[in-house]
Amino acid sequence: MNDVLITGVAILGGKSSDLAISGGVFVDPSELAGKKKTRVVDATGLVALPGLVDLHTHLRQPGGEQAETILSGSRAAALGGYTAVHAMANTTPVSDTAELVTQVWQWGVAAGYVDVRPVGAVTKGLGGEHLASMGSMARSAPQVRVFSDDGKCVHDSALMTRALEQARSLDAVIAQHAQDPRLTEGAQMNDGPLAATLGLAGWPAVAEESIIARDVLLAESVGARLHVCHLSTAGSVEVVRWAKARGIAVTAEVTPHHLLLTEDRVTSFDPLFKVNPPLRREEDTLALREAVVSGVIDVVATDHAPHPSESKDCSFPEGAFGMVGLESALSVVLATLVEPGLISLRDVARIMSSAPASIGRVAGYENPLGPGSPAHLTLVDPTAIAREPHGSLSRNNPYHGEKLKGRVVHTFYAGTQTVDDGGIVDLPERTA
Repeated sequence: MNDVLITGVAILGGKSSDLAISGGVFVDPSELAGKKKTRVVDATGLVALPGLVDLHTHLRQPGGEQAETILSGSRAAALGGYTAVHAMANTTPVSDTAELVTQVWQWGVAAGYVDVRPVGAVTKGLGGEHLASMGSMARSAPQVRVFSDDGKCVHDSALMTRALEQARSLDAVIAQHAQDPRLTEGAQMNDGPLAATLGLAGWPAVAEESIIARDVLLAESVGARLHVCHLSTAGSVEVVRWAKARGIAVTAEVTPHHLLLTEDRVTSFDPLFKVNPPLRREEDTLALREAVVSGVIDVVATDHAPHPSESKDCSFPEGAFGMVGLESALSVVLATLVEPGLISLRDVARIMSSAPASIGRVAGYENPLGPGSPAHLTLVDPTAIAREPHGSLSRNNPYHGEKLKGRVVHTFYAGTQTVDDGGIVDLPERTA
């Protein structure tokens, strides 16, 4: 692991300064002065952000390796500036046992590009009938502090209550996919006049909002933490705002695509724009942006959902739900929130690094870029057009041709450089 001196970088978008890495941690730059074999990186014109943390990533392995592997997804994450990702449990088989979450963690260590944090399933097989062995998963893999049936909703109130109680005892959080299944049977896009015009079955906002309202009250009743996945409607914002004002321990995430794209994209009938929850109205998109600014929404999470080409190269009703997002998330946040002056780059560090790390109980992000902290770092050119995503095995990118600014130039994970001049660094396989 080489010593690295990074010169002339705008730290969190502020004045230009130097950063230094030695032994996998940040050190005072003076410690490397005159030290032989120090690599110098000229970062003039670049912005330093702490390594990004994603609370919501689908890496597909095991069972979906034609769409993504932990190695390919980790490389895509590094290219997007990430140093930690939470791998959702809806794999085949489902990550619902200690053995499976441990295997996911070991695959992540072997890849070596990011800290892969397994997310344990809430219910066995995502079946929504019996709780999974949350305690054994948390004990066998200390990285497991998030549990979710994402892709499906834990719709049984009694089961959700027991899951929240278990999570409380483990200092863990339940990340809920808020979707009433009875209200969304056969749904293809946002419910409303456009869906009627296009002849597609609608996904009503209340199907999300009603589950969030129930869950915040359940969380309050047992004193547990609740995290709302991919919040997508103005009404959901108001429910979470009310819950936070009441003192309920709820956090919420928004995806990049819900910050930028609206239901109008579906008029193309291109399955690239088919996602769950669906793209909503412009009014919802604006409400989501405001909620990030006000702190009602705590984090931006990608919901990176890779699919093989045959799952998207088809008619809209037959297409799979989901979009890739790891390599474009930062650029979308810059375009929708930073460039309009709604938030600062320091805020970006919070909503895409320290806050998701805190929710997922990921250590090392409490004092980002500070001496003694793990050297998780991304260096970004905020004026350069971002490259088209190319690290993932899948190409279901909804931003093709958007010319978004914000190119990740270098990424360091615990002092190891994973991205150099915008290209992936080949790393030797590691062992857990």
